Amino acid sequence: MTNSVNPGAREADSIAVVGISVRLPGVGSGRDFWELLRTGGQTVTEVPPDRWDASAAYDPNPLAPGRMTSMWGSFLDGVDRFDAPFFHISPREAAAMDPQQRLMLELGWEVLEDAGVLPASVRGTRLAVFVGAIWDDYAKLVYRDGVGAASQHTAPGIQRSILSSRLSHFLGVHGPSLTVDSGQSSSLSAVHLACESLRKGESDAAIAGGVNLSLLPESSIISSKWGGLSPDGRCYTFDARANGYVRGEGGGAVLLKPLAAALADGDTIYCVIRGGAINNGVGDTLTTPSAEGQAEVLRAAYAAARIDPAQVQYVELHGTGTRVGDPIEATALGAVLGAPRSAQVQPLVVGSVKTNVGHLEGAAGVTGLIKAALALHHREIPPSLNFETPNPAIPLDELRLSVARELAPWPRPHDTLIAGVSSFGMGGTNCHLVLSERPGAPATVPVPADAPPAILWPLSARSAPALRDQARALEGWALDDPIDVAWSLATTRTAFEHRAVIAGASRDELLAGLAALAAGSPSARVHTGQTVGGALAVLFTGQGAQRIGMGLELYEAHPEYAAAFDAACAALDPLLPRPLREVIERGDGLDDTGYTQPALFAVEVALFRLVESWGVTPDLVCGHSIGEIAAAHVAGVLSLADAATLVAARGRLMQALPTGGAMAAAQADEAEVAELLAAVDGPISLAAVNGPRAVVI
Repeated sequence: MTNSVNPGAREADSIAVVGISVRLPGVGSGRDFWELLRTGGQTVTEVPPDRWDASAAYDPNPLAPGRMTSMWGSFLDGVDRFDAPFFHISPREAAAMDPQQRLMLELGWEVLEDAGVLPASVRGTRLAVFVGAIWDDYAKLVYRDGVGAASQHTAPGIQRSILSSRLSHFLGVHGPSLTVDSGQSSSLSAVHLACESLRKGESDAAIAGGVNLSLLPESSIISSKWGGLSPDGRCYTFDARANGYVRGEGGGAVLLKPLAAALADGDTIYCVIRGGAINNGVGDTLTTPSAEGQAEVLRAAYAAARIDPAQVQYVELHGTGTRVGDPIEATALGAVLGAPRSAQVQPLVVGSVKTNVGHLEGAAGVTGLIKAALALHHREIPPSLNFETPNPAIPLDELRLSVARELAPWPRPHDTLIAGVSSFGMGGTNCHLVLSERPGAPATVPVPADAPPAILWPLSARSAPALRDQARALEGWALDDPIDVAWSLATTRTAFEHRAVIAGASRDELLAGLAALAAGSPSARVHTGQTVGGALAVLFTGQGAQRIGMGLELYEAHPEYAAAFDAACAALDPLLPRPLREVIERGDGLDDTGYTQPALFAVEVALFRLVESWGVTPDLVCGHSIGEIAAAHVAGVLSLADAATLVAARGRLMQALPTGGAMAAAQADEAEVAELLAAVDGPISLAAVNGPRAVVI
């Protein structure tokens, strides 16, 4: 049986997720996150001592004033640390910034790099930024303890609206820039709004995501008094033990593009957003979920995506593990996605990332979206943790639902893989997105049949310690194809001031060099340096650089080199007794000046055109001897025909000179040498003055 999804039916409105970034405790990348998910890992701990004294703020009695009923959470390390110079931010301004703003800057940079987009290349474009967030803990700290130290940086540093604006400003982009607060559905709502912006054509690409930090015990106390926190620090989604959620920290972002553009550009596509919907579900109270409201947002989302709800194979739940919320969510899912299934179709598989990393509140939706995107990308569904006995208020069999208990392949893998992601706000703002796997086979990069004699891994950073950190980070990609890693490092990463190149003929040699760079140890495989100010110049060498077969390997490997070399030979060959390529291949006569100089000219011009095709544009060119003519030609002073005529004539005239002469370089000035030569009886003369104390006789 195949499902009824037509991948092209909504291609004009479909949005591709082409990049992801995620920051969670112990998780710094999508690769880390997937490993945590597939292995059933979790990040919940007791409150670390650098946050607040958990024992002083804890009381199991929910009525105890000013106390929280949970000592647990999922906390990021180092939220007080930030590489401000990387983002061109002064230390004073960085200290005034909400750490959520800092985190969003980092996620924005990383999501572009994950997509293979140089951040500098988006400047001036219609890239949109949509960020979900709900808490202002840092602002409360400033109001409480920092007003006396307020400066011109304080107001923008604590305003939630600046979460999106600061990233837009740093990147220099002109698409819509919005911070979204719809409660716990904020970040998924931000993704939905970003998709709508792309569909309407007001932006060409979008970064969408959310951040969440719990910096104050007061916000956890307030959450505890609302009755939402799990006292034992576990989220028991759909389980009989469900007793609340665990607060989580971190954030995530996705880079979105219209599907047609992503396919045309050959992007890596994690998943496709086929459609979505937002509504408000009115419950019995302001904060009580509505089963009918959630069911309605599901119907609207699948209608927008033009996908039969019965064909959905997995839903990433809002799944907080609360006694009230779980049964309501299950009822809505069963009514819209579960019950319409025939007896021959497997139940709808569900799970909640909150069982792994806690409830990221304003960033919860995008965290669930990234989990679902990775599950589609890897074609596996990771386990939802802490599920043993179904909640008696959730009749899973009747609702045709099944909780994912272990890592498993997708149901109906021969169909188009389809998933849903839900996120619900405390006040009733519900959001649901419909995802599918990418259409067709992913684009592949052709790999050379023969490995090159050496592979180069270029790395860069804004400081020497950061360069070593880059080496340590790259070690996690060691199992990937070394040539693919080299290509990605060279073409999809920003080149900063501190640089290193690791050279090796095999993965083992490259890894040895990488380890040496990470440790700051010297290695013959590692070359480091730092860029300095000044213009870029290209120097063309003179006679003496020739060798048999020079440039022929480049000729076979690079069409740009071959075209330039052929053009030079076409201009030179009518002026020479023998074809120039034949002389270079055989070496017979290559050291005769009449051939040496034309050969060097042809090779140097071809080398320059090859480097030029890679985007290298020098500010200055200069040359020595025959190299002067090559420099004049590439600078536009001489046409190829005129340069070839001059080169051939020069070589021919120099070849006609009598043999037996010799030259010597001397470190002396012109006057000293002239005085000495006047006293010498013989055919010796001053040949060249190359500098104040550099002459040739």
